[in-house]
Order: sequence, then C-alpha cells, then structure tokens
Amino acid sequence: MSDQAKQPITVEATTSSATRQGIPLGIWALGFVSMLMDISSEMIHALLPVYMVAVLGTSTLAVGLIEGVAEATAAITKVFSGALSDWLGKRKFLAALGYGLAAFTKPIFPLAASLDWLVAARFIDRIGKGIRGAPRDALVADIAPPELRGASFGLRQSLDTIGAFIGPLLAIGLMWLTMNNFQTVFWIAVIPAFLSVGLILIAVKEPERPRDLRRVRLPLRRDELGRLGAGYWWVVLVATVFTLARFSEAFLILRAQSIGLPLALTPVVLVIMSLVYSLSAYPIGILSDRTDRVTILIFGLALLVLADLVLAFASGLTGLALGVALWGLHMGFTQGLLSTLIAEAAPAELRGTAFGVFNLVTGVALLAASVIAGALWDAVGLQGTFLSGAGFAVLAVMGLLPVRDRFRTSHRA
Repeated sequence: MSDQAKQPITVEATTSSATRQGIPLGIWALGFVSMLMDISSEMIHALLPVYMVAVLGTSTLAVGLIEGVAEATAAITKVFSGALSDWLGKRKFLAALGYGLAAFTKPIFPLAASLDWLVAARFIDRIGKGIRGAPRDALVADIAPPELRGASFGLRQSLDTIGAFIGPLLAIGLMWLTMNNFQTVFWIAVIPAFLSVGLILIAVKEPERPRDLRRVRLPLRRDELGRLGAGYWWVVLVATVFTLARFSEAFLILRAQSIGLPLALTPVVLVIMSLVYSLSAYPIGILSDRTDRVTILIFGLALLVLADLVLAFASGLTGLALGVALWGLHMGFTQGLLSTLIAEAAPAELRGTAFGVFNLVTGVALLAASVIAGALWDAVGLQGTFLSGAGFAVLAVMGLLPVRDRFRTSHRA
C-alpha cells in the first residue's frame, strides 16, 4: 500500500467550510462536462433496452450481453488510455479526445436502420468513454486538494449523475411529445454531447506536473504494476466482487416493464435512481473526508442487498420505486468512495494506470454480471437475477472486513 493510504490523518474543524469553498473550478468544470455528456447518453440509453426488446424483438439475454460487452469494451480501452496519460504526463488531451469521439458517434443512433448499427454505435460510444475515463479520474485526483479528495470525487459524481436523471426525464417528455418517435429523441440527444466537448476544451486547465514526480516509461510493465501496492489490489478485488452484484441498470428498466409500466414511462426508474444518487454522492464525499471510508462503503453495500431484495419481491409501483431509490442510494454511498480509495492507494505518477486497471477489471466483472443477470432472468425469472446480486454484495462486505483497519483514515495525504 502507498504511504498515503497507510497514514491515518485527522481533519480540522474548518474542513466543512473548506469543503464548500475550496474545491477548484476545474473539478466543477469536469463535473459539468460529465453532466452534459450524461444527459446525451442517458436520453439514448434509457430507451435503448426497451427499443431493442419491444421494437426489434431481441431477448433479455441479448440485452445483457450487448450491455456487458459494451461496458467491457470501455473498460479495456481505459487501461491503455490511463497508462498513456501516465507516460505522457498529460491527461486533459486524452479526456477531451474521448468526449469528442463519443459526441461524434451520437448521430449514429438516430440513423441506425438495424440492430447491427445500434450495437456498433453503442460500442464506439463506449470506446470514447474508455478513452476519457481513467485520464479524467486521474485529472480529478491531480487537481483536488488531498483533504478535499472525497468531496471532489463526490461532487464530480453528483454532477455527472444529475445528467443521468435529466437525460431519462427528457427522454420521457420527448417520447410523449413525439408520440414515441425514438429517432427524434436520439437526434435531440446529440446537442448536449457537443456542448460537453466545448466545455472541456475551454474551461478545464490541467495542473503542471510536479518537477520531482517520477517519470514513468512503461506504466503497464510488471514492476510498475507492483508499485501500486497491496492496498490498491485489495480495493480492486473487493470492487470486482461488488461489480458482480450491480449489473447493468438496463435490468431496472426491464423490471419496470415487468410490472406493467407503460413503454414511454419506463425510463422513470433511471430518473428516480439517478436523482437519489446525485443527491447523496456529494454529501457522502464530504463525510468521507471526515470519517472512516470503509465503514461508509460497507453501509453502501448493505443498501444494495436491501435494494436487490425489494426489487426481487416487489409486486407494484411502490415497491419498484423503493427498490430503485435504494439502488441509487447505494451508488451514492459507494462509487465516489471507490474512486477516492484508488486515488489514495496509488502513487501519483501511476494514477492513470491505477484507474485504468481498476476499470478494466471491474468492466470485465460487469460483463459477467450482465450476462449472468440476463441468463438468470430468462432461465428462472427476475427473482433469480436480483437475489444473485444480493449474494455477491454480501461477499463484497466479507472481503472488506479483514482490511477495514488498513483504510481507517479520514484522509489528508
């Protein structure tokens, strides 16, 4: 484990004021960049599973496979872009390139005439996500003051997730206005994607690389990966098991459809989930700068278990809404914290590689999770999908307990 992750440090009483005032403008800008791209992406992705199943006639297993492979493609790309950002010592260029690629592929969705085109557009879009992901997260860690790192990751995640509920909400309204015209909604989704690219080019300034920071020639060599440390690899292991529990949100949309929610209203589940997620991520990030992060993470995993149980047995809209809200709350409790733990455990000169490897491993786990979820749904029903998720979440909690004391920091590194 790195020296940063080993040292327990206290936070002064003034941290609350600093948290509100001290987060750099670059973090805010990156948050709004993510928000705009998420508005675009979620307007499309909120409708895509239903479009594939209800309009094109694909199976839920196929949806799980497509979603999982698409996300795994992004994860594989992240490991190389993250390592490249460490080798170059530059991160903004790669982040902007990834956002640009995603924006330029958005018009493929309304132009697609068959499932093959939709799948191709989904994969290219995810490649753009892969290129930007690890360099952007490493850039957040580079810009953020160490004592505000949890708050900074929480803020970026919160703004990102605001886009994730505005997107489906716009999709619902536009589907109603256009009488379920998918292509028109997909065209409108192109606009915020290009605004996102313009914002990162203009508003985000990359900090200068410290002169005493070690240069990395081959970030993916075995000896360099060994420098990441045991603490880093344990976080990756726990996150991998956790990812097996939180399969694609496409299954939340299909769960809504299973209880008879009208086609145009199925994206409301993503609105509920993302609203709760966005409202909780930033406060939890602030809290994590003051107290034990692993305890918060364990509580977040417990929320996922509860969400899965509710969704497995819900029989009406109230149960569905509760389960989806709990799912969003567990995301707010966990996603920013995992990024913060990775940033803390990895050496500064290898942060891009650390985030890239982390996303590769968890991306492969997401592929497995989505395929397992789809197969169980087709074979034994929706209850099997959600109960298996609860089981994996319990395993992740068991993996965190042995190393809880190692990460008992309220961090200032």
